[in-house]
Formats: sequence, structure tokens, C-alpha cells
Amino acid sequence: MTTQIKDLIKTLDTNTIFKDRKETLQPLVSFIQDKVDKNLPITINFICTHNSRRSHLSQIWAQTLAHYFKIENVTCFSGGTEATAMYPKVAETLEKSGFEIETLTEGNNPIYSIKFDNNSHPIIGFSKTYDHKFNPRSNFAAIMTCSSADQGCPFIPGAEKRIPITYEDPKAFDNTDLQNEKYLERSHQIATEMKYVFNQIKH
Repeated sequence: MTTQIKDLIKTLDTNTIFKDRKETLQPLVSFIQDKVDKNLPITINFICTHNSRRSHLSQIWAQTLAHYFKIENVTCFSGGTEATAMYPKVAETLEKSGFEIETLTEGNNPIYSIKFDNNSHPIIGFSKTYDHKFNPRSNFAAIMTCSSADQGCPFIPGAEKRIPITYEDPKAFDNTDLQNEKYLERSHQIATEMKYVFNQIKH
């Protein structure tokens, strides 16, 4: 793992997470712990409306924190109720945190290679629907990262568990003076919560 990401993770304070928010995160902790106890693969799909911001940040930080805490057999995905594109500011924000990002294809929906570690497979980032063939079809936890997707998709086919863990959309600050600050703030919030989740796992 890159030194910059490691150093950032060390600074994330899980004590800043309120008690009611920890209760929101608990079903995900329980899902992962149950799989670890049974020595089964852990598959998580983070779902938002457009698969452009929050679901990508959640997927990437969850995969990174699983690696950091040495929780094996974790594979994280992301999807939307519709496909758009991974918003460029997401890649820029992650790069500032120490991720190595390469644009593999250009166009309306670019495909990115996102690496947190020189010797690990990259995370492939692009916008897709939650049921896209790139994503899991069964035995996964569906994490609803935005309220509109949570309300709009009461049923996710193939999901073993459906867990709402919603975040405020940094899109509200696009093209404002606060854009950089708010994307970093959301990224760090998600990273802190994923640190809390994976740090709870006994293995």
C-alpha cells in the first residue's frame, strides 16, 4: 500500500463517528463477520443512482481498508440504477489521497485503473448499472449509498442483504469554491467509516 494512503488511514479518527451512525454501519459489520467466520467470500456492491461519486468512493475505500486490515476474500463493486460516468473530481480527490490512477479508455464513460498498492490488482472504475455483467449476480451485500437509490430500489435481485448507508452528495458543490473541500470531506468520511467497519472484524 502506498505510504501516503497508509499515513492518511492512520489519521482517520473513528471516534468522530456518532453512536447512531455506528448502528447504521453495524449490519455491514455483521455481514462481513459472518462470512469471515464461515470462511466464505465477502462480496459487496455499493449502489447509488448514477454510479458517479459516492458509490465509487465507497467501493474504493472499502476495498482499500479490507486490504489494510488484512481481511481476505473481499471483493467490492459499485453500480447505479442508471449508468453515467465516474465524475472526474472523484479520481482527482483519490489521487490527492495517494491512489495511482490511470485512464484506460476515454469517451463519455471512461474506464479507470485505481491502485492503492503496487502489488495488488487495480480496482476498475467506470459507471455501470448495479446488475451490469461486470457486477456480482448473487451472494452479495447491496449497500445503498444514496437515499434516492434506496427509495427507488426496494429490491435488488441476487442480494443476500440490503443495507442503507447513505451519504450526502458532493455534487451539490460542483463548480463552487467549496468543491475541492467537499469532495475531500466526503471521501474522508467514507474512508473513516470503512476503517471503523473493517477494524471491527475478528479474524
